[in-house]
Amino acid sequence: MNWSSLYTTRRTGDSGNKITNYDPVRNSFLRDHDRIIFSSAFRRLQNKTQVFPLPGSIFVHNRLTHSLEVASVGRSLGKAAGEEIAKKYAQEGPAFVEFYRHELASVISSACLAHDIGNPPFGHSGEDGIRAFFNSLEGDSRKIIQDSLSVNQLKDFEFFEGNSNALRTLTNSFNEPEPGGYRLTYTTLASLVKYPCSSVEGFNKDSGLIARKKSGFFDSETAIYGQIANTLGIPKIEGYNQVYARHPFVYLTEAADDICYRVIDLEDAHRLHIITLETFMAMFLPFFDHETEYNSIAYVQKKMDAITDDNQKVQYIRARWIGLMVDKLSKIFIASEAELLNGTLEKDLLKCLPEKDRILIDRINTFSVTHVYNYKAVVEIEIAGYNVTGGLLKEFVHAVLHPGLPKSAKLIKLVPAQFPITKDRNNVYHDIQSLVDFIAGMTDLYAIDIYRKITGITIPEIR
Repeated sequence: MNWSSLYTTRRTGDSGNKITNYDPVRNSFLRDHDRIIFSSAFRRLQNKTQVFPLPGSIFVHNRLTHSLEVASVGRSLGKAAGEEIAKKYAQEGPAFVEFYRHELASVISSACLAHDIGNPPFGHSGEDGIRAFFNSLEGDSRKIIQDSLSVNQLKDFEFFEGNSNALRTLTNSFNEPEPGGYRLTYTTLASLVKYPCSSVEGFNKDSGLIARKKSGFFDSETAIYGQIANTLGIPKIEGYNQVYARHPFVYLTEAADDICYRVIDLEDAHRLHIITLETFMAMFLPFFDHETEYNSIAYVQKKMDAITDDNQKVQYIRARWIGLMVDKLSKIFIASEAELLNGTLEKDLLKCLPEKDRILIDRINTFSVTHVYNYKAVVEIEIAGYNVTGGLLKEFVHAVLHPGLPKSAKLIKLVPAQFPITKDRNNVYHDIQSLVDFIAGMTDLYAIDIYRKITGITIPEIR
C-alpha cells in the first residue's frame, strides 16, 4: 500500500465519472463527519447501553457519549500521525500534504463517530442474543433458512457482528431510491472496517491474522468493500477468498476506542461507587512512573493533590492518561510504517507499547473483567438484552418464515417500510436481514417496549 493512494474523495453511490465539487468551507471528509453527526442512527446511540445500565440519578456513558469521546481522541491521533507523514513526504505535493496535515484528523474522527453505529441495543449482549437465536433454531425454521442461505449468509447471522453491521448501516439505502446509503467517502469507510473479511472466513483468532479476529462485512456488502479496497489499493491476503489487509488508518480508529474504554469504564465505575479512588489511581498512576516533565509522576501527583473533589481527581488522571497514550501510540504508528503499508502488522497499537506499559494494560483488562464487566447490574442488563433481542427475533423471524399464519401478517405490519419484507422464499436472506436491521437499530427502551407489547406483558393503549 502507498500513503498517496490510501485516500480518495469518492463516495458510495457515486457514478464512475463523477467529479467532486470543491467546497472551501466543508471538504469531503468534514461532510462525512457532519452526515454521521446528523443521522438518526447516530442519535439513537444515546439510548444504547455502553457498559452500565442507562442512568438514573448518576450519569454514565452510553454509546453516544462514548462515540463522541472516541472521536475526540481519534482526531488527536489522526492529527499527530498526519503531521509526521506530511513532514516526511513533503515532496509528494501540496494535495498530499494538505490531506495528511489537515484532513486525516477528520477522517479518523468520522470513523470513530461511526464505529459503534451498527451495534444492537444492550451492548454486546445484544450481539450475543442475535447469534444465539440463529444458532439455536430448530425444526422447520432451521430447515428453511439452511436451504435458502449460502454458508456465508448463514454465518452473517450465526456470527452477527456489530462491526459488519456498521458498514451495512452506513452504505445501505434502506428502501430509499438514492444509492449509497450515507454516501460517505471510501476513505472514512475503510478507516472503520477493523476486520476486513467475510463472516465465513472470520472469527478465527488462532490464524495469526488480525483481519480474521472477527468480520468486517456481511455477504450483502462484499461487493461494496471490494470496490473500496480496489480503489484504495488494499490487497487481498493470499490464500483467502474475502480477507483483506487492514487499511493503515484503521489502527488509529481502533487505538482511539481502545484508549477510551479502558479508562472511561473505570471512571464510570468510580462514579457509581463500584471502585474506590485509590483503586482507580493504582490502575493509572504507574503509567507516569518513568515519564518526564509534565508527565512525570511528581508533577501529576502534585496537580492531583491540589484537587479536592474525588471525581475531579479521576477526570484529571483520565485526561492526562489519554494524552500520554495519544502521544505514545501516534509515535508507534509512525514507527510501524513499513508493516502498516505491507499489511503485516498483526496486532493493535496498544499491544505495541513497551513491555512495562503492556503489563499495566493487561492489569486493567483483568481487573475490568472481574470487577466491572461482571458487576451485578451489568450482568442483569446483559441477561435482559439477551432475552429481549432473542425474543423479538423469535416472534418476527417466525412470522417471516411462515407468513401465511394470521399472527404473522400482523407482526409483519409492525416492521417499518424502510425494512422491506418480500415474504418470498427466494428472498429469505434479504427478509431476515431486514428484520435484523430493524431490531439492531432499536434503542434499549424501544426494544423493551415493543417486546412487552407483542408478548402481551404490556397491553398497548390507543392514543
